[in-house]
Amino acid sequence: MLQTLYDYFWWERLWLPVNLTWADLEDRDGRVYAKASDLYITLPLALLFLIVRYFFELYVATPLAALLNIKEKTRLRAPPNATLEHFYLTSGKQPKQAEVELLSRQSGLSGRQVERWFRRRRNQDRPSLLKKFREASWRFTFYLIAFIAGMAVIVDKPWFYDMKKVWEGYPIQSTVPSQYWYYMIELSFYWSLLFSIASDVKRKDFKEQIIHHVATIILISFSWFANYIRAGTLIMALHDSSDYLLESAKMFNYAGWKNTCNNIFIIFAIVFIITRLVILPFWILHCTLVYPLELYPAFFGYYFFNSMMGVLQLLHIFWAYLILRMAHKFITGKLVEDERSDREETESSEGEEAAAGGGAKSRPLANGHPILNNNHRKND
Repeated sequence: MLQTLYDYFWWERLWLPVNLTWADLEDRDGRVYAKASDLYITLPLALLFLIVRYFFELYVATPLAALLNIKEKTRLRAPPNATLEHFYLTSGKQPKQAEVELLSRQSGLSGRQVERWFRRRRNQDRPSLLKKFREASWRFTFYLIAFIAGMAVIVDKPWFYDMKKVWEGYPIQSTVPSQYWYYMIELSFYWSLLFSIASDVKRKDFKEQIIHHVATIILISFSWFANYIRAGTLIMALHDSSDYLLESAKMFNYAGWKNTCNNIFIIFAIVFIITRLVILPFWILHCTLVYPLELYPAFFGYYFFNSMMGVLQLLHIFWAYLILRMAHKFITGKLVEDERSDREETESSEGEEAAAGGGAKSRPLANGHPILNNNHRKND
């Protein structure tokens, strides 16, 4: 049964053009071809990335944060309360007014105390500023190095300047060590992101991030063993070209360098729009959709690869929408913040006590409570 499934999965008609077999991609005459077995190394490399990340964040990112005077904000912890904790974990983090009243009776606390408890409890779960800076520093470092390395791998190749040469002689295209390591390192990094996503900073596009990581891993893996390597290196370098700009903007935002953050973000937005919404669909996708059909009939691998590219393109459109919203805020004079992030809620016991007295009358209300005028730091 398993052998049958294995044979069907690796059936040449799925992954290779007509009249070609895996035997055509076996090493010979000093020429080395990509093989699916090469990808096994990416899993231990992904674990190595997690170890390197741990030490990088501890010995590089943390001292850098201290140098930039990034300090943790003291958060008031929610006092232990079994009733409220059970509701928080099982029913929701933002109880409705009727639920607040019910919890008030069950816990013996006032409604305002219940709301304050949930606000503090939500803040406890939000990532600290230092955690976010460490994560941004790690990703910035990787994306910058990967972009430089990627350009070094492809800039001297003829298909970097002439897209039709991507398919010249396909799929009988041998690989060189630089392509091998570029692929293995990129794929390992995305495996590490998938492994750590549960503990990383969670944003509103959490599901989209998972889809992106999975689609990227599938796309890189398939493009390797089906020998779409020339197109794959172009796509990976194109993606890395803007990612390090976003992470650097986050780092400056966490450090409180708002003007620097905003200027870098505008550069990032321009690069992102050009690379993801212009070059990728009108050059790269055109290259993978049109040029192969001039050489051989469409086959499953052709449709599979371009379907994964379509998924990534839809995600790019979604993120471009968020980026344009943030750019609009910048242009209209508002500080740029990550639309995907969840703001930390203000903790002000003085304001809450004032709300209980006559001071609340002079303030605008939201859900029956005063809106406090705070200039607190946003998450991103």
